[in-house]
Amino acid sequence: MTAVTGAAGAVAYERCRTYADLVDRVRAGGLGPDPATQRIAVAFTTRQAVRHDGRGTGYRNEVLSLRLAEAVGSCAVEPGSLPDSALDDCVGADVARLLEHPLLPMRVAALDAYLMHVTPHSPESGARPVPLPTGSSLEKSRVRAKAVAELIDLPPGATVLVIGVVNSLLEALRACGLQYVPCDLKGGVTEWGEPVVTDALAAADRCDALLVSGMTLGNGTFEPLRRHAQQHDKQLVMFAQTGSAVLPRFLGHGVSAVCAEPYPFFWLDGGAGVVHRYRGPYDNSCQGGHI
Repeated sequence: MTAVTGAAGAVAYERCRTYADLVDRVRAGGLGPDPATQRIAVAFTTRQAVRHDGRGTGYRNEVLSLRLAEAVGSCAVEPGSLPDSALDDCVGADVARLLEHPLLPMRVAALDAYLMHVTPHSPESGARPVPLPTGSSLEKSRVRAKAVAELIDLPPGATVLVIGVVNSLLEALRACGLQYVPCDLKGGVTEWGEPVVTDALAAADRCDALLVSGMTLGNGTFEPLRRHAQQHDKQLVMFAQTGSAVLPRFLGHGVSAVCAEPYPFFWLDGGAGVVHRYRGPYDNSCQGGHI
């Protein structure tokens, strides 16, 4: 564990070397109240289908969210993959019990809710808010994508492995003069007909940095990617609706920056919103790109 100093000079929280280390610390009550005393009051899923105006393809999302006091923790899942009993398993359950649940997305959402409760996104914990304007889902998506792309410190012409294909992020990377390799477990092609690879670690060897969705927490692929970035001294930038309170804990231990977006997400309504950026040892070099 590593102590982190916030913007005002006070120690905000401790960062962890591995995901298992973080979970063990939470279980032991090392980061806040005993998780056995913290009960989930509300559990819900959010299902979305979208096709932005002017785009040729669409997609679907499903997110499991758990409410702990004032905090909401979330984990994206493959649409339709959660059993009908999932919400009943969560409501009234304590966090300690949910951290032992057989379904990984349940464990991730519970961990996210707990950490959001004990350490919400704030300047004291190193977060810097970036406002999202009112507007269409595509307009808000592009502003969020710019906020994410600015966290990558690479010269034009470098190549980024993008795990979790989001078309607005690919646009933002092109605006920064960066090349990319799109990667997603589902494969297929991007909006512009570019092939989407499915083996992230195989593609990582030929890329200069990794831009990774928090969904990798929920499917168990985050730790191998974190280790790759750490072992090869590559930037690993996370964009996180899943695990937005979890991923900042790994800054300096493989993760170089995080764009955290807790519930409610930008695509839920047309009103103003906010994402929270955390930076590790790298500064961004893509300033003023137009998307």
